[in-house]
Amino acid sequence: MRDFLIVGLTGPSGSGKSTVCKAFLDRGFSVINADEIAHSVLAEDKACALALCAAFGSDIAADGAVIDRKLLAERAFSSKENTQLLNDITHPAIFLRTLKTCRRLIDSGNRRIVFDAPVLFESHAEIMCDCTVCITAPENVRIDRLKMRDGLNENAVRKRLSAQHGDEYYTSRSDHCIDGGRPLEDVIRSVDSVIDIITNRFI
Repeated sequence: MRDFLIVGLTGPSGSGKSTVCKAFLDRGFSVINADEIAHSVLAEDKACALALCAAFGSDIAADGAVIDRKLLAERAFSSKENTQLLNDITHPAIFLRTLKTCRRLIDSGNRRIVFDAPVLFESHAEIMCDCTVCITAPENVRIDRLKMRDGLNENAVRKRLSAQHGDEYYTSRSDHCIDGGRPLEDVIRSVDSVIDIITNRFI
């Protein structure tokens, strides 16, 4: 067995990934957030920014400024086709930065890492992970959470969710599944159970 572990964490919007990530963090895991890496790519990768402007309109980076993530999201998540286009443009750069971040963490002594990636499977980033965990939750729970978190109305939330995969997409591809719609204490117990299984198996 090798002496480090990389866990891929994924699931649809509003399923409870942030709660599960915090539980992993509290239990000694380092967390790499794919969205944060994506933000840095949008801010720093000029080639990626130019490709996004060509695909979604030059006004998403008005006057040559940093990409307007909100405007980009409105257009990119308006359909599955646009979402796939966004992924095709950004995923290679995000994947490369993730690998470099993992290497830095491992070299500095962090032996248990969670990669929080909403599009883990779409980007094929599961190939860098020892195991995968998905978080799901009933649609009504996810809608309420996204309305509160992002300040969106129900129509906007449903439009965003319609561009994402259903639960079966995640559960059929993941090694472990956690129901993020259950009470917090149940979710935490599920995280502990998964950690026990994967640490005994991989490290």
